[in-house]
Amino acid sequence: MAPPRRSPSRKPEPLPQAISGPTRRSLLAGVAALGAVGAAGCSRVATASDVKGGDLLDRLRAAGVVRLGIAGEIPFGFIDKNGELTGEAPELAKVIFKRLGVDRVQPVPTEFGSLIPGLNSQQFDVVAAGMYVNPERCEQVIFSDPDYQMLDSFIVRKGNPKGLRDYRDVVEKKAKFATGTGYAEIQYAVEAGYKESDILIVPDQVAGLNAVEAGRVDVFAGTALTVREVVKKSAQAEATEPFKPLVDGKPHVDGGAFAFRPTETNLRDAFNVELRGLKKSGELFRILKPFGFTEAEMTDLTAKELCGG
Repeated sequence: MAPPRRSPSRKPEPLPQAISGPTRRSLLAGVAALGAVGAAGCSRVATASDVKGGDLLDRLRAAGVVRLGIAGEIPFGFIDKNGELTGEAPELAKVIFKRLGVDRVQPVPTEFGSLIPGLNSQQFDVVAAGMYVNPERCEQVIFSDPDYQMLDSFIVRKGNPKGLRDYRDVVEKKAKFATGTGYAEIQYAVEAGYKESDILIVPDQVAGLNAVEAGRVDVFAGTALTVREVVKKSAQAEATEPFKPLVDGKPHVDGGAFAFRPTETNLRDAFNVELRGLKKSGELFRILKPFGFTEAEMTDLTAKELCGG
């Protein structure tokens, strides 16, 4: 699903504890239960609008609630051990929408691959899942500017016996390679020359760690943040130094952001104004830090840059 970043200058705080068995599928089930409860008590916000730039923000203010599309993934959006919605994107959404005059957020869980279709079919109002901004997605939705940037990292056996430091190493050394369902790392590996049909696809970074520890693969690729967190308690595996994958032959940095329907530019623009204020004050880092983010993940990247425009 998501990837990526560079070596942190300070030790990140541990991720909040989630419900037991923090795989992506089990988290999704937990989020679904909360989403069902929330949906029962909240009617849909009306959809159609003739207002230039959309009037969704006004309708959300009137309703007092915004529906967030999430995918049940630590640390981006998940249900904690107390059954509460949390994660970097929901916590940031709570702050920004409060400032925009919308007091409540309501989770609407779905699979990661269904986030954009769900947004455009009015199942929720905003995607709040740490989604990477890329040109393909920019043809379907509009993004806020990124609230974080990310590099890639590998899970390898202790000592990194094969010396795997980037995707070219994986190809050249014929390493057994794994990554997660829907992860951007799939395409990064393919671009480096790895045969897509040879990639082992697992549900998430926890399953990736298990595959490396069991010797089923030599390497699992994920975001630097999720990789460095998942190996902390492993006696058999470690994280490699974060690195920039190559896209069209050039080093690339990913950025995660909120997604909006293409007609709702007014809401996106208002969201960006508040986001810029949080960046300038340092409040953004304070919101994201408890989820393992470091100052190295803070960014001035824009959606326009990542969309290729």
